[in-house]
Amino acid sequence: MPNVLTEELIYAILSVVEEIPEGKVASYGQIAKLIGREKNARLVGKVLSMAEYYGKYPCHRVVDHTGRLAPHFREQRSLLVDENVEFKDNTHVNMKTCRWDC
Repeated sequence: MPNVLTEELIYAILSVVEEIPEGKVASYGQIAKLIGREKNARLVGKVLSMAEYYGKYPCHRVVDHTGRLAPHFREQRSLLVDENVEFKDNTHVNMKTCRWDC
């Protein structure tokens, strides 16, 4: 399946992000798998970097597979702390307790 960024693909990704409950996080790869594109975690990240152009989505609830926060998303940690997400350290969410079971 080609890595063509279509409106349909963008909204498929954003609709999954919209379902992540408050206090939980999902990984880019987890979202890619849920939309049937399991090898396209980076594509998910690219879409999330542009999400503001498509509406308001809880993109702060998406981290990498280790729980690491997005390096250029300065507000991400405080938004997650406000939702009582548990951290292992300053830059990593505790994926054992906070991963979204979908």
